[in-house]
Amino acid sequence: SALAKGEDREAEKNLRTLTAFAGKSPEGKPRRIHLRFLVSPVGLGGQGRVETITLGRNRLVLGKGEGIRAEATGESESLPAGLVFRSVGYQGTGVPGLPIDARRGIIPNEKGRVLSTAVTPSRGEYVVGWIKRGPSGVIGTNKPDAVETVDRLLEDLAAGRLAPASSASREGIERLLGDRKVRFVSYHDWRRLDELERANGKAAGRPRVKFTRVEEMLAALDQSPAGAAHPS
Repeated sequence: SALAKGEDREAEKNLRTLTAFAGKSPEGKPRRIHLRFLVSPVGLGGQGRVETITLGRNRLVLGKGEGIRAEATGESESLPAGLVFRSVGYQGTGVPGLPIDARRGIIPNEKGRVLSTAVTPSRGEYVVGWIKRGPSGVIGTNKPDAVETVDRLLEDLAAGRLAPASSASREGIERLLGDRKVRFVSYHDWRRLDELERANGKAAGRPRVKFTRVEEMLAALDQSPAGAAHPS
């Protein structure tokens, strides 16, 4: 698919970049970056502050029908460390009423069409992003991913495979969400959140202070005079 080809090109580009870095000779600079592969952080040590990090060593194994994956070897090593940055991972948990591949953390799909069985598409249900393909790729990867899914949706629409909507208008959708007591965020709400983050940042001498939890965002909209109130 176009998405797979895009991921292959990205992998090749990354490999060329890393190979070029590995071939460079040290230039006497005061800082060096060491990239370590096939290790996972498993522990931190220190008295009152971080002083060491324990890394578990992994190996690559080829599983049946699941591609290459990393597997712990049971071996570990400890390195001195004074600062640790956490990169939050991702594990898809699915949506009630839809199938889930718990091992891969995705909703089973074929080019974005949700599969109710191994080969049967579920009518009118589609996925994009990491719940579609797993936690891989970057922001730019999502564009061809979304295009692939939308193309499938448009194919189904043209072929009459979608259930007819009782009301396809914006007002009809908002009434449906209201009847179902679904809290939703409008574009106006999004603009208001942007204003609030910038205002909070200005008070702290920063470009913005972001809201990091959905609950915080909704509470800010409820407390903001300009925020729109939707059913909750």
